[in-house]
Amino acid sequence: MEYLIFIISLSALIYGAEHVVVQSEKIALHFNISPFVIGATLIALGTSLPEMAASISASIQNQSEMAVANVIGSTIFNIALVLGVVFLVSKNINPSRDIFAKDSAWGLFPILVFIIMSLDGVLDMFEGILFLIMMGAYVMFLIDSASDLSAEVEDNDKSGFDWSKSGLLLVVGFTLIVVGGNYTIESGVSIARNLGISEWVVGMILIALGTSLPELVVSVKAALKGNAEMSIGNIIGSNVANFTMVLGSSAIVNPLNIDLSKNMYDIAMALIVSIMLVFITANKIYNRSTGIVLLITLALVINNTINSI
Repeated sequence: MEYLIFIISLSALIYGAEHVVVQSEKIALHFNISPFVIGATLIALGTSLPEMAASISASIQNQSEMAVANVIGSTIFNIALVLGVVFLVSKNINPSRDIFAKDSAWGLFPILVFIIMSLDGVLDMFEGILFLIMMGAYVMFLIDSASDLSAEVEDNDKSGFDWSKSGLLLVVGFTLIVVGGNYTIESGVSIARNLGISEWVVGMILIALGTSLPELVVSVKAALKGNAEMSIGNIIGSNVANFTMVLGSSAIVNPLNIDLSKNMYDIAMALIVSIMLVFITANKIYNRSTGIVLLITLALVINNTINSI
């Protein structure tokens, strides 16, 4: 039964992502907003809802390891898997926005702050509030920077734009993503637990992969439509949201116990792939070779996790 639920929920996820990408593009064009900014705000926040639901649920049930592992794993999957696949399927990526100068630091700061906050072994309510404030600062930054790119978006015919229709389809799309993501996670976790897999591994691999599926589906669809800039914005925005909004909310609900030494490898790999993203944007190496390197990095993480079971 779990396998059937997994297939149905995954289908809902993909169908919902199609609506999100199409309607987000229409909104970006209508309001002269950069696809990157749309990806880093509207799409990123929407596709991060499954991570938020999973981590808060784990926090309520006093499963700190699963809540934290979900965020660490999602960060690795978002960069290594999602961007790796995006770079493989995209023919030409030439962002109009200087992602390195304007956005790369946001992909690195949250995990550095997380490591500093975790040195005492716990992420408490006060630190959770600080994370939420950081998320607010990021959204304000993107809103301010959106005006800088408005003139770069081509002036398309906007006469056919229907805000009520686009808004409704966005709600439907996000609903399918969240519901599909949640049931994908629940069915997957049920299968994993029946196989006797540990809490950290379930959060790090299975839940992280499940909650990263919205980013994967949305980003790949955007890339195939020639809008890889939106995909990159989605990943940076999602990673910021994971550490600030997801971990912050989870810590407010219930303090999270964190064992840095025990899970050093996975946390270090999350930091490494974040640094790799900064390097990629600095040198603008958005190509298939980079995609292969990212996927190899992911394979190393998965292999280490499997060996630790």
